[in-house]
Amino acid sequence: MAADLIQRSQRADFLGKIKVKLAKAIKENPELVPFLLRLALNDAITYDKETKTGGPNGSIRLSEELKRPENVKLDSAVTFLEGLKKEIDEESKGGPISWADLIQIGGQAAAKRTFLDAAIKKCGGNEEKGNFLYNAYGSNGQWGFFDKQFGRSDKLEPDPEGRVLLWEEAPIAEITNRFSKVGLGPRQVAVLSAFLGTDQAAMDAKLAQDSELARWVKKYQDSRETVSQTDYEVDLIGAFTRLSILGQSINYEAYTYPPKKFKLKL
Repeated sequence: MAADLIQRSQRADFLGKIKVKLAKAIKENPELVPFLLRLALNDAITYDKETKTGGPNGSIRLSEELKRPENVKLDSAVTFLEGLKKEIDEESKGGPISWADLIQIGGQAAAKRTFLDAAIKKCGGNEEKGNFLYNAYGSNGQWGFFDKQFGRSDKLEPDPEGRVLLWEEAPIAEITNRFSKVGLGPRQVAVLSAFLGTDQAAMDAKLAQDSELARWVKKYQDSRETVSQTDYEVDLIGAFTRLSILGQSINYEAYTYPPKKFKLKL
């Protein structure tokens, strides 16, 4: 039991430091937010239930996969994470962070940034008041299950082609069908619209053309107009968490290390 508690503490400390680095770096590079969201989505949605292949395994970082049409412009997000990874790995006591973990945690950090930016906007651009609003009424407490899924494994070969769409160009039926194949429905498609296009409003307008998606699009648009955005943020976190672990067997001992031994002087 004591060893288990030590490992949990080690993992939590490591994850906490990664989150701080990501939050700071994303604040300094806000233009990368939509690409970090798309990177997390496109890495994960390659999962195939029948063959149990694909999923959030970090393979999107590989040049063969990254150069595919659906991943155009995501190289900037990979380069951004690569720089952070070097820094994280140098400081890690429990081994290098996997690309699979870093890509999904990067997506989490980008999503949080959109939540915070919305709060700041509601406060007339006042960053201090926006931070207070987000911390007081935001959804930070809903990320607990996501944070526990820390220990994804990397794949060394690219995932098969044809499993990821050009979301902004693809017919709506193909988008919903692709999500359906990984166990996600219209509700999840609508709430993850920011992951599908760099212009969320334009993607919402596209999805709203479908009668089944329209009610969910409106629900989340209405939620984003409220002070807390509760329905939108909570449902996005739930959908993204499901996406972020597709086909993965989490190693709950990842990033742990033998604790320092102390010699008692008698």
